[in-house]
Amino acid sequence: MHLLSLCAEAKVWKDGEKVIKERVEKKYRIKELDEKIRKTRTKREANLLIEARRFGIPVPRVLEVRDFEIVMEYIEGEKLRDFLFTCSQQEAKELFRELGRLVAKLHTCGIIHGDLTTSNILVKEGKLWFIDFGLGFFSKRYEDMATDLAVLKESLLATHSSIAEVCWTEFLNNYEKNFDEAKKVLNQLEKIEKRGRYVRKD
Repeated sequence: MHLLSLCAEAKVWKDGEKVIKERVEKKYRIKELDEKIRKTRTKREANLLIEARRFGIPVPRVLEVRDFEIVMEYIEGEKLRDFLFTCSQQEAKELFRELGRLVAKLHTCGIIHGDLTTSNILVKEGKLWFIDFGLGFFSKRYEDMATDLAVLKESLLATHSSIAEVCWTEFLNNYEKNFDEAKKVLNQLEKIEKRGRYVRKD
């Protein structure tokens, strides 16, 4: 078993063909409160994965849920962030077209990823997989869906500015085609972006 990733909230281990995500203890919290928070968040993330998979969204299969751990299948793919450095522009456009359809499906199901970056999407044999729902939750609020899109757009612009515009256009076109509430979400996204550009003048 070896460590795949370590962040403030969790350690992710690979054990053969399985991945174990362990929510780490926070020493600054009262022990009882810390355990309650970690149990709740572990259960919520597992439920998000189970629900997403039930609706045909490509996510790792949950094998077991423990108090502070989720055991799931290992997806041997490349991060979309890295894949975009080596693929053709046409491949990138096709992937973002498919991503638009999949995110539309997530939002139709009321699933908010919470950290929808190109590092939390894998490419395996041309297919996209969503991983790391640690910040995810269930919501039908347009603001929450728009925040998902804002995070994705920002991550794309930050690392792949040369193809960001064409990829984002493909994404939006298919997101709108596959989600009845898309226009309301995109209106909210515009408001979020305006708030981000606002600079207070003293």
